[in-house]
Amino acid sequence: MHKSAALALLVAAPLAAFAQMSPVGIWHSIDDTTRETKSEIVIADSGGVLTGRIAKLLRRDVKQDAVCDLCTDDRKDKPILGMEIIRGAKKQDGKEVWEDGKILDPENGKSYTLRLTPIEAGKKLDVRGSMFGVGRTQTWVRVQ
Repeated sequence: MHKSAALALLVAAPLAAFAQMSPVGIWHSIDDTTRETKSEIVIADSGGVLTGRIAKLLRRDVKQDAVCDLCTDDRKDKPILGMEIIRGAKKQDGKEVWEDGKILDPENGKSYTLRLTPIEAGKKLDVRGSMFGVGRTQTWVRVQ
């Protein structure tokens, strides 16, 4: 291997690892009870603000044409497939945490205050949704 190629790899490897410490990417959400993969979520960054959409519904028993009939905002009666479920999360200064956003649970139509924290070198993502200080944390698994 050429010296400059080896040096480029040494410089690029830590940068690639650092880039993975972001929620931006493709994730599998996991059912809290069955541990089955529920959906594939694509999280994107637009000007420092994160959004996340359901790209695929992966559970065997789910209807691909299901709509969010319990939603109360602009997503009411819209297809769950393709739905934006994460809105407005921003990176907190000096931390590997994204907050100040909302996450929608299309199964119950409720929006929760959101906190995203990459863990295990960015291979997993702790997704915390809470309302009035009470909530739950799911761990999503990075696909890409």
